[in-house]
Amino acid sequence: MKLKKTVLLGATIGGLLAGGYASAAEQFIGLPSYRVGPYAAGGSALFGAWIDYMQMINERDGGVGGVKLVWEECETEYNNARGVECYERLKNKGETGNSVFQPISTGITYSVLEKVAQDKIPMVTIGYGRTDAADGRIFPWVFPMVTTYWSQASGIVNYIGMKEGGMDKLKGKKIGLLYHDSAYGKESHAIMDKLAAKHGFEVIKIPVAHPGNEQQSQWLQIRQAKPDYVILWGWGVMNPTAIKSAAKTGYPREKMIGVWWSGAEEDTVPAGSAAKGFTAAGFNVAGTNYPLIKDIEKHVYAKGKGNMEDKSRVGGVYYNRGVVSGIITVEAIRKAQEKYGQGKALTGEQMRWGFENLNMDAKHLASIGATGFMPEMQISCLDHEGSGKVKFQQWDGSKWKVLTDWVDSDKPLVRGMIEESAAAYAKEKGITPRDCSKEM
Repeated sequence: MKLKKTVLLGATIGGLLAGGYASAAEQFIGLPSYRVGPYAAGGSALFGAWIDYMQMINERDGGVGGVKLVWEECETEYNNARGVECYERLKNKGETGNSVFQPISTGITYSVLEKVAQDKIPMVTIGYGRTDAADGRIFPWVFPMVTTYWSQASGIVNYIGMKEGGMDKLKGKKIGLLYHDSAYGKESHAIMDKLAAKHGFEVIKIPVAHPGNEQQSQWLQIRQAKPDYVILWGWGVMNPTAIKSAAKTGYPREKMIGVWWSGAEEDTVPAGSAAKGFTAAGFNVAGTNYPLIKDIEKHVYAKGKGNMEDKSRVGGVYYNRGVVSGIITVEAIRKAQEKYGQGKALTGEQMRWGFENLNMDAKHLASIGATGFMPEMQISCLDHEGSGKVKFQQWDGSKWKVLTDWVDSDKPLVRGMIEESAAAYAKEKGITPRDCSKEM
């Protein structure tokens, strides 16, 4: 609570809230964070890291193209109704309104999906949210960037196939899907059904009620069904509870594969020795040995301006994921300035162009000190995902060890599902798809 109050106090002092700057031009970024409640462990690291990255850009570079970054947090407690309240509170802040809305919550994403289109504020949902929003023809204001839930599920199944010696070896297998019983958890169902039908395995869906600290009946079901693998589609306290329950039940953690919201230190450390051998997917890796993290330490923490009360969390999976949010926001500003000019605050429409024209190839990632930190990504009018790749890391009892290079999804299957679902949404809402050939 001490950290939260400090941040919110600083966030109400206009130009001072981003580190004492009073700039002629300031780019406002609203942060619908959650530092309290059952998911505070994730939220505090994610939003704290995002703030640290923006602070570093201000300290090291004086902002982006002569424009200082300023921000304000609004506490959602990971609650949909509060998320909508925060969206409304933040949308008109700053010189040109809120630059981007990133709730880091699938439920809140669904709750404001139509609002962002009406208000012309880009919503970036990195690794969460509504997967079919990757079709930019139907969802021009929503960007489920880097990797969507459907790509992740497909990547996990591809990884299981690799472990088994080939995708044909999946036939006849049983895969348990232990999922958070929410919009987030249910996002996995359609793709897992498609993958099961294609590869001949059985998927056993097992819901866990929020917040997930009671799983006795679920693990009894797993013990009885004896699945060959269990995919942990969890969040918050549900994750260490699942890992400890697996150990108690005798289910091997080497056969458990978490999604990226189940694969951080905040998920494994509380589970103690039970977590050893647990594997998880991710679109970013852990560690501090990256130039951009070193710059955060040098330009932010060395000056006593870090947002994390516990500096040991810097370099953790959730922390580094928050840095990815910072990177993408900053690079979209930089890209938009190429078209609309430096030295002035950008509108939501201008920011949308910046997001939609990002090309973060290997050369670009190297230039910002993020080689290997996240996958290469190229966004376009048609494709608001841009990558679809994941890496797999295994917990060795004290840290994450990278097991694979970037593993791809079944892109033809995933993209086909995205377009089919987006077309159905367009028909339901009476949306005429954009002609992307005119957006080039």
